[in-house]
Amino acid sequence: MESKNFFLCITILLFAASSSSSSEILQKQTYIIQLHPNSETAKTFTSKYDWHLSFLQEAVLGVEEESFEEPSSRILYSYGSAIEGFSAQLTESEAETLRNSPEVVAVRPDHVLQVQTTYSYKFLGLDGGLGNSGVWSKSRFGQGTIVGVLDTGVWPESPSFDDTGMPSVPRKWKGICQEGENFSSSSCNRKLIGARFFIRGHRVANSPQESPNMPREYISARDSTGHGTHTASTVGGSSVSMASVLGNGAGVARGMAPGAHIAVYKVCWFNGCYSSDILAAIDVAIQDKVDVLSLSLGGFPIPLYDDTIAIGTFRAMEHGISVICAAGNNGPIDSSVANTAPWVSTIGAGTLDRRFPAVVRLANGKLLYGESLYPGKGLKNAERELEVVYVTGGERGTEFCLRGSLPREKVKGKMVICDRGVNGRSEKGEAIKEAGGVAMILANTEINQEEDSIDVHLLPATLIGYAESVVLKGYVNATVKPKARIIFGGTVIGRSRAPEVAQFSARGPSLANPSILKPDMIAPGVNIIAAWPQNLGPTGLPYDARRVNFTVMSGTSMSCPHVSGITALIRSTYPNWSLAAIKSAMMTSADLYDRQGKVIRDGNNPAGLFAIGAGHVNPGKAINPGLVYNIQPVDYITYLCSIGFTRSDVLAITHKNVSCSGILRKNPSFSLNYPSISVIFKRGKKMEMVTRRVTNVGSPDSVYSVKVKAPQGIKVIVNPKRLVFKHKDETLSYRVWFVLKKRNRGEKVVGSFGQGQLTWVNSRNLMQRVRSPISVTFKNN
Repeated sequence: MESKNFFLCITILLFAASSSSSSEILQKQTYIIQLHPNSETAKTFTSKYDWHLSFLQEAVLGVEEESFEEPSSRILYSYGSAIEGFSAQLTESEAETLRNSPEVVAVRPDHVLQVQTTYSYKFLGLDGGLGNSGVWSKSRFGQGTIVGVLDTGVWPESPSFDDTGMPSVPRKWKGICQEGENFSSSSCNRKLIGARFFIRGHRVANSPQESPNMPREYISARDSTGHGTHTASTVGGSSVSMASVLGNGAGVARGMAPGAHIAVYKVCWFNGCYSSDILAAIDVAIQDKVDVLSLSLGGFPIPLYDDTIAIGTFRAMEHGISVICAAGNNGPIDSSVANTAPWVSTIGAGTLDRRFPAVVRLANGKLLYGESLYPGKGLKNAERELEVVYVTGGERGTEFCLRGSLPREKVKGKMVICDRGVNGRSEKGEAIKEAGGVAMILANTEINQEEDSIDVHLLPATLIGYAESVVLKGYVNATVKPKARIIFGGTVIGRSRAPEVAQFSARGPSLANPSILKPDMIAPGVNIIAAWPQNLGPTGLPYDARRVNFTVMSGTSMSCPHVSGITALIRSTYPNWSLAAIKSAMMTSADLYDRQGKVIRDGNNPAGLFAIGAGHVNPGKAINPGLVYNIQPVDYITYLCSIGFTRSDVLAITHKNVSCSGILRKNPSFSLNYPSISVIFKRGKKMEMVTRRVTNVGSPDSVYSVKVKAPQGIKVIVNPKRLVFKHKDETLSYRVWFVLKKRNRGEKVVGSFGQGQLTWVNSRNLMQRVRSPISVTFKNN
């Protein structure tokens, strides 16, 4: 599936109803109305719904209305947990009337977002590998935790959701198994303990599905596209023996927390995921008592006070729910990272050391490395030598192999080169088949470089990197009758450097929140094999007649559920830890080095902090972090005030009506106790200071000494340099001063950013290191 066209191409759209008609009905669109949480007026109504309805009734009476429809028919959702408010169909004039109400905090148009294994648990050492003592055994496989997955639904019959050996449903669980199309209450079990669907926002914004080329959409929690089934099984899928994708990647499939319970909230449909539906799901998930929320969806960065996910998850965090979000897939563009609220764990994507080689052998003997999950190993018909063509020119998109663009007389019986982009990767293969072609070489363009997101192609095919594509096209252009064959190599593990940063993984610095380093960390997100609906082919295309239980996908959509599952393991191990402590444990123990002991790469260069955040998650170290950075919910409010948010902004985000000036007078040198450190030098500033507090969650009588790698051009001073803990759960503070080094006349700071790290080393166990990345931004210095 083409990452830039499906779940990897993240686009935020504001949808508006058609203005071509004068009818008020046709001019309505969905708005989310946020109300003051402690209104005295609310107490005069018998229910919150009646209170919410009163606002709509007042708005309708306040403008001329050509329709006689009941106002109650226009309310989509009444919220009470994620925010106080409701979503409704309004005209622009009605929305403006509500904005002027003193009890209304904000009126926001609905947004639409897009959705962003057999081996990865071994790569992460969860099974006791990598020298770990066995995270699964220590955490009891995540038993007792409930992970809520907001996505495209679930295929409950998948063997990954078998509940054999699962404990009883936790007594605290308040959710349901919502019945719907081809989904009954018996579809849930002790593994998949709950399922709901939220479609009202999507339904009012879209006409009924009519395209014959679209898979069937179930009006229920049943998954129609496969994305949600894939992510849910990555979080906590049960053990499935002999899992593979048509023979490739064979092994035992398990989720990160195979003992955890899964609750599915279907919020994403064929035309995207509407914020009104997402907010309704978060609202209900809080009431259902989930422990972790996993959101493999998002968009471009937007301000926190307009970000529905940030606003809804603040309340979730206050209720003790860990929130894990995909960083987005608009990399390698700078400042493309989304979901940047500090109470959310923002996850980028990295690679595995598992490869599926499918090498192109040119007739001149030259070999071009490629990869594919097409099951062609040892098949003479799949590996035979063929004439190669690359059809270019015209305005039909032939170089991209768009359906209907390829002339049959040029491609029949041949191997066709297709450039990546515009349409889906697997869809290009169908276009070739329709035109009579028999094989494909999918060629990365300059924008894709050497990215290797692979597919279970419909015909013999392989994906080659940009450097190889230049060689291939040069050969074709210089040869009268160019020929090649694809040699499929099956599955190869451990022979390549990993992890590396995925090129598509969104990058910092955060536009919406530059004072916090984002993404927080990276996790496996490239070529992840996980569960798949049994009525879909492995490509997900409607004309793919093959059927599988597992398939491969790539994206931060895949890395997010890895960390969601690891979060469940840590919560199960330490049920009394704060949400911030769990996040801190993963960040401060993250890896900067790959499996070969070399610095993690981003392309051909060492990965920077804006690509990997704190590093690549290492659950074996995170389960025993030594020290953690705790944050209380009230600290986030102080933080928002400290970075210049207004009283109304803070109210919109946190539902708290506070005086920022009063808070800042009480906390004049406030620093959010975040595991990473971000410093911004504004014009004229020569020094910045931050304070941090660490809590000993390891052995009593522990002593830690500091080691600093200072950013270029910065002197770093830490006081104290040693932290002596006498007791477990003891908290100590330290301060860090960042001082601009004196420069010679005319000398400038090299670049706009600097990076370093501050590490506390346990003097009695030198392998226990608590590391905080340091990001420095120079503004107009």
